[in-house]
Amino acid sequence: MDMPAPDTGILSRKDRIVARLRAELPQAAVIHDEAEVRAYECDALTAYKCPPLAVVLPATTAEVATALRICHAEGVPVVPRGSGTSLAGGALPTADSVILGVSRMNKVLETDYDNRFIRVQSGRTNLSVTGAVEQEDFFYAPDPSSQLACAIAGNIAMNSGGAHCLKYGVTTNNLLGVTMVTMEGEVLEIGGAHLDAAGYDLLGVICGSEGQLGVVTEATLRILRKPEGARPVLMGYDSNEVAGQVVSDIIKAGVLPVAIEFMDRPCIEATEAFAKAGYPMCEALLIVEVEGSDAEIDEQLGLIMQIARRHNPVELREAQSEDEAKRIWLGRKSAFGAMGQINDYMCLDGTIPVSSLPYVLKRIGEMSKDYGLGVANVFHAGDGNMHPLILFDANKPGDLELCEAFGADILKLCVEVGGCLTGEHGVGIEKRDLMTTQFAPEDLEAQMRVKDVFDPKWLLNPAKVFPLEASRPRREKVVAA
Repeated sequence: MDMPAPDTGILSRKDRIVARLRAELPQAAVIHDEAEVRAYECDALTAYKCPPLAVVLPATTAEVATALRICHAEGVPVVPRGSGTSLAGGALPTADSVILGVSRMNKVLETDYDNRFIRVQSGRTNLSVTGAVEQEDFFYAPDPSSQLACAIAGNIAMNSGGAHCLKYGVTTNNLLGVTMVTMEGEVLEIGGAHLDAAGYDLLGVICGSEGQLGVVTEATLRILRKPEGARPVLMGYDSNEVAGQVVSDIIKAGVLPVAIEFMDRPCIEATEAFAKAGYPMCEALLIVEVEGSDAEIDEQLGLIMQIARRHNPVELREAQSEDEAKRIWLGRKSAFGAMGQINDYMCLDGTIPVSSLPYVLKRIGEMSKDYGLGVANVFHAGDGNMHPLILFDANKPGDLELCEAFGADILKLCVEVGGCLTGEHGVGIEKRDLMTTQFAPEDLEAQMRVKDVFDPKWLLNPAKVFPLEASRPRREKVVAA
């Protein structure tokens, strides 16, 4: 994948830039040794690697502002980084860039149960936000599969979701405010502990902007009371298309489960070998969970089970205990790790209308045969957020390129049926050159003008989101200046 050519004077500049950073920041916060910076040469999209010029790991908003101000003055690109779990190459550095990681910024700054919010530094991991409030029977709703490791900073950058987003929404629906530092080093307070803010929805612009507009250092998040109870049901079917139709029928019936998760046979087989959750060996499996009081759960599951039976399930299992509920979820939570045990894979992130699930699953199966590459489907079916896992051999010449071509066709299919290129992983470099599939030149121009306002020199997170051909005139203008 093409990346911008590094500054030809990079080697002569490094010592000066590192010296300035070390002079104004704690020396332990600046990493510049060639061997040590290699730990930051990629994120979870490991097919692409590029060691950065240096790495800065600040502990406060003031230190972030200092680092950005220096880099801005030196004309050095900056790549913001949370925990490095991006599957879209969102934190991939360029050779002339400084990685600015927020992993040391992991404190809880304020908790207010009466007004249902928590304020944290953005390097705090997703799961540990719930960990900070669960003793008071509260939780933080967004729950991406990487929640044990991923940082709130990355969740905000990519507008991450998770299994329970069908009911509770994604990050933007649970984000109240941020402290953000611009590339020039200016600290901005956007939103806050209140439920809404006057004026333009700048918070909506920031959430999902993939580190293109600034570095988020603190976040005010909505926390919710834990529900009285929750109960999942497991459904097995003899085809992907039938399972997709069940999902569509549940949504059309007006029921709002907290989660609807989908797994196909390749994924079922891998997770059973790995986690031994007791799943049936069928073509497609659904996990549907509802929550509330016992009466509410019984009523909702009653309707869901009626819909399920109309489609002749090969297995229909309602959890009768907390242990059974955990086992139903065990395989789904283990799916990505299980697939990694058996094959190299690329995880996609297209989103489609729920009514299109049967057709899209059928087409993915047909394309899998055409490309000669296996594909395992595991995804948040309730909101149509698909995660096809394309299997390939990283050691076989040409297999990665074939995998990427297959992935591009799947994402184009998502757009074709009225969906979009990403639901929660972001664009990064993975989907950057597919943006013209979804957006007209005028649409991309409008988005790039927003970046012009926040980052006039185009130094933040270079070579991401916007196709290089579309953004090149802006980058060349900055270099010439």
